[in-house]
Amino acid sequence: MIYSCDEHVDIALDTIVDEYETFPILTKLDGDNLLTTCEYCDKRATYIVGNK
Repeated sequence: MIYSCDEHVDIALDTIVDEYETFPILTKLDGDNLLTTCEYCDKRATYIVGNK
Protein backbone atom coordinates (compact mmCIF):
# COMPACT_ATOMS: atom_id res chain seq x y z
CA MET A 1 0.00 0.00 0.00
CA ILE A 2 1.11 3.50 -0.78
CA TYR A 3 -0.14 6.54 1.10
CA SER A 4 -0.49 9.50 -1.25
CA CYS A 5 -1.62 13.11 -1.32
CA ASP A 6 -3.77 14.53 -4.14
CA GLU A 7 -0.71 15.75 -6.02
CA HIS A 8 1.10 12.38 -6.13
CA VAL A 9 -1.78 9.94 -6.51
CA ASP A 10 -0.99 9.42 -10.21
CA ILE A 11 2.57 8.35 -9.36
CA ALA A 12 1.26 5.92 -6.72
CA LEU A 13 -1.19 4.41 -9.21
CA ASP A 14 1.59 3.95 -11.78
CA THR A 15 3.85 2.37 -9.17
CA ILE A 16 1.24 -0.26 -8.25
CA VAL A 17 0.61 -1.10 -11.91
CA ASP A 18 4.35 -1.38 -12.62
CA GLU A 19 5.18 -3.47 -9.54
CA TYR A 20 2.19 -5.82 -9.41
CA GLU A 21 0.92 -5.74 -13.02
CA THR A 22 -2.66 -5.48 -11.82
CA PHE A 23 -5.34 -2.83 -11.45
CA PRO A 24 -4.75 -0.58 -8.45
CA ILE A 25 -7.37 -0.02 -5.78
CA LEU A 26 -7.79 3.61 -4.77
CA THR A 27 -9.28 4.29 -1.34
CA LYS A 28 -9.93 7.79 0.02
CA LEU A 29 -8.86 8.19 3.63
CA ASP A 30 -11.42 9.29 6.16
CA GLY A 31 -10.90 11.88 8.89
CA ASP A 32 -9.35 9.42 11.35
CA ASN A 33 -6.39 8.60 9.10
CA LEU A 34 -5.54 12.10 7.93
CA LEU A 35 -2.41 12.30 10.09
CA THR A 36 -0.58 9.91 7.75
CA THR A 37 1.83 11.64 5.38
CA CYS A 38 2.33 11.10 1.68
CA GLU A 39 5.19 8.76 0.77
CA TYR A 40 6.42 11.21 -1.87
CA CYS A 41 6.31 14.46 0.12
CA ASP A 42 5.44 15.79 3.58
CA LYS A 43 1.80 16.64 2.87
CA ARG A 44 -1.03 14.73 4.51
CA ALA A 45 -2.09 11.62 2.64
CA THR A 46 -5.63 11.62 1.25
CA TYR A 47 -5.52 8.25 -0.54
CA ILE A 48 -4.30 4.71 -0.05
CA VAL A 49 -3.32 3.00 -3.29
CA GLY A 50 -3.02 -0.78 -3.14
CA ASN A 51 -3.44 -3.95 -5.14
CA LYS A 52 -5.75 -5.94 -2.86
